[in-house]
Amino acid sequence: MSGISFANTAIGMPGLRPNGHQMNRSNNCHHFQMPLHYPRYRKSDYETMPEWKLDCLLNEYGLPVTGDVTQKRNFAMGAFLWPSQK
Repeated sequence: MSGISFANTAIGMPGLRPNGHQMNRSNNCHHFQMPLHYPRYRKSDYETMPEWKLDCLLNEYGLPVTGDVTQKRNFAMGAFLWPSQK
């Protein structure tokens, strides 16, 4: 069988499990997990979304949560809306 094989880079790296999640020194579950679904909001949803919800959405995808609410809205629309939706 031919093709490309990728080594599991998490093996042998201290602090990482084979699934790529970081092991915590305590029993808290604080590790990154890629969200399963792409956000399905419309432009009008982002324009009226409260700041706390924008913060949660951006944080969930590992995106920066900085600036004022207008900057966060513009960033979210640029990141998650297709060009035809803008």
